[in-house]
Amino acid sequence: MQQSLISVLIPFKNTQEFLDECLVSIINQTHTNWELLIIDDNSTDNSYNLVNDYAKKDNRIKLYKNEGSGIINALKLAFSKSKGDYITRMDSDDIMPDIKLETLFNNLQLHGKNHIATGLVSYFSAEGISDGYRKYEQWLNSLTTEGTNYSEIYKECVIPSPSWMIAKEDLLAIDAFNPTRYPEDYDLTFRFYEANYKVIPCKKVLHLWRDYGTRASRTDANYAENSFIDIKLHYFLKLDFDKSKPLVIWGAGNKGKTIAKKLIALNIPFQWICDNPKKIGKHIYDVEMKPFQHLETLAHFQSIVSVANKEEQVIIRTYFSKLKKESMRDYFFFC
Repeated sequence: MQQSLISVLIPFKNTQEFLDECLVSIINQTHTNWELLIIDDNSTDNSYNLVNDYAKKDNRIKLYKNEGSGIINALKLAFSKSKGDYITRMDSDDIMPDIKLETLFNNLQLHGKNHIATGLVSYFSAEGISDGYRKYEQWLNSLTTEGTNYSEIYKECVIPSPSWMIAKEDLLAIDAFNPTRYPEDYDLTFRFYEANYKVIPCKKVLHLWRDYGTRASRTDANYAENSFIDIKLHYFLKLDFDKSKPLVIWGAGNKGKTIAKKLIALNIPFQWICDNPKKIGKHIYDVEMKPFQHLETLAHFQSIVSVANKEEQVIIRTYFSKLKKESMRDYFFFC
């Protein structure tokens, strides 16, 4: 029986150092009926020639040059050239375990349309992985193992770009790569969430994620913190905001202040709470800072929590539980 065709989309720019490992890992996949649409996003090193050498030897590899610039334009081009019934992404500096395509495809076959297949990730780096990245990996994998990725979608991108596979018609139904909102992988994840596509639980490591100092997620302005706040607010206001309830920001640090300024610019009223006695009673941006116990005077509310400290987050969750409030309905952690 003929295997279904899977289209793998890769934008690349100046990653000649890592492309050999990436391409070999795709060539070695146990699911062999794939096509690679790989787009050179204006590289200035030898990346294009390196990929071209592989394309000459393997007709499954189809190399193009970006007609514009940036990851989104490259993805649009790659997708427009794709012929597969299933679509997946890959980053040019990462590595696929050889069972990745087979596992993702089999999971989609088992669960059917309106599902996202994903897998666990594992960071690696020549310089070693920082404690922060290791904790992120553990947090992300704990969600994917249970398929509960959406439960913390306002914290971070819970379905990273190189870790998913989807039926092409399902991707088309949510406008594929047409929106030009960065970070593009986070925007796509929110559109998965909006469409109520179910995340298939997975306990296998299916993506080896390379970290290094010049990786785009570290250096590109499109992935700066404010971009993440913008996209979180955009989708919160579109999908989960209940205008009939008072909106309360919890936290008066830099992130809380950024959220407050953006809400003010959008003419969306809010109340503001914290547990810092030095700030309580003061006005920031003409909004009075109240103690967090103020929530007990509100019968119904929605709260955006901007407190990043993990220990404090546990305490805040416990407090909300005592008030019989539910995550992703009454309160939303934005960090």
